[in-house]
Amino acid sequence: MELDDHAEELASDLGVDKEEVKSDLQNLVEYSVPIDEAKGSLRRKYGDGSSGGGGAPSARDVAEITPDDGNVTVSGVVLTAGKRSIRYQGDDHVIVEGTLADETGVIDYTAWEDFGLEPGDAITAGNASVREWDGEPELNLGESTSLSLDDGEPELLEAYADQLGGEATLSDLQTGDRAVTVEVAVLECERRTIDGRDGETEILSGVFGDESGRLPFTNWEPAPELEEGATVRIENAYVQEFRGVPEVNVSEFSAVSAVDRAVDVGADVTTMSIHEAVDTGGIYDVEVVGNAIAVRDGSGLIQRCPECYRVIQKGQCRTHGSVDGIDDLRVKAILDDGTGAVTVILDDELTEEVYDGTLEDALEQAREAMDQEVVADTIRDRIVGREYRVRGHLSVDEYGANLDAESFTESDDDPEVRARSFLEDVEGDDLAGLEGVDA
Repeated sequence: MELDDHAEELASDLGVDKEEVKSDLQNLVEYSVPIDEAKGSLRRKYGDGSSGGGGAPSARDVAEITPDDGNVTVSGVVLTAGKRSIRYQGDDHVIVEGTLADETGVIDYTAWEDFGLEPGDAITAGNASVREWDGEPELNLGESTSLSLDDGEPELLEAYADQLGGEATLSDLQTGDRAVTVEVAVLECERRTIDGRDGETEILSGVFGDESGRLPFTNWEPAPELEEGATVRIENAYVQEFRGVPEVNVSEFSAVSAVDRAVDVGADVTTMSIHEAVDTGGIYDVEVVGNAIAVRDGSGLIQRCPECYRVIQKGQCRTHGSVDGIDDLRVKAILDDGTGAVTVILDDELTEEVYDGTLEDALEQAREAMDQEVVADTIRDRIVGREYRVRGHLSVDEYGANLDAESFTESDDDPEVRARSFLEDVEGDDLAGLEGVDA
């Protein structure tokens, strides 16, 4: 059934103007509210009790709320509240989003109206709609929601003191987090111009670091406090996925201030098996150890588009057509540790290291052989069959797992020790029966 048909059915049942119902229905659907839930919400809004049994929405503990609940009444403490601007039907709309907690758990919410929510507020939200977001229920507070401030909840605030205000370390952050607060060192910072939703837009991008690790960031309204080497406190940031890993987003509603303390960026890196790393779905800074079992096509001496810098084939860019390519070096190697495999991508500098030569050396070798594949063959002979320790940024998509390497060094691990460690992880206590087996 088309949206227009749903609107006509509702208008007929409720005895209201079809265009008004259609507008409301379209709003809800575009906010990803399922059609049946949207229709039920409008029936309640316009006074028909056929989709909820009539009466006020039932009170629910947070832990009881499911995406199947249409509208609920819930009480709790606001842990976080952050503003963000979204583009809806061609217009900018400011929403408030964060988390709400009671004695039973924590739930995300989005407020489409300005209720003046602040962290620490004890509230009761009546007629809050529920939708599913990333597989979990989320409260939506809108024009039909009644919201009242309750007496303080000191015990509840004490129980959630570590989550109040969204204070977090970089390693705590996950895609979808909103209204978070971090104190970080700006490790890298670059000013770029992108093709944004309002045309060309100037942004800052780079890498944050703290004691727990590192994450990339984007600042959509360049803040003067964000410069390489600075230490800053950022309030009301949100986290989105970028190239398979979490990215800190600093918006015009984020508060950025200088911090008069040193942030010791953690030098340690998490070492995982390839299977564990891939299972994360994407991780910014990880180390794996495995054998290089192959060098893929598209390695060695390559050409890139001068406009978008993508790799081109036979002088053709998929976006810009026929172009004069820029020579470059790259390696795409398959690394396998027995638990899984990943494509490791080496940039020009790391490729020069494993090739043991410069781009000019590679061009000369290709000219002498009258075949640019000779460069990839040389690299293949040098790395295939050897074990490497690789640190970088892992992304996972429908095409597989890719690890953009920051370092690529031949491992000096003792193979016997590593084999025994692997067996212990896999077999646990059953390894006791393998004593004496030659690893």
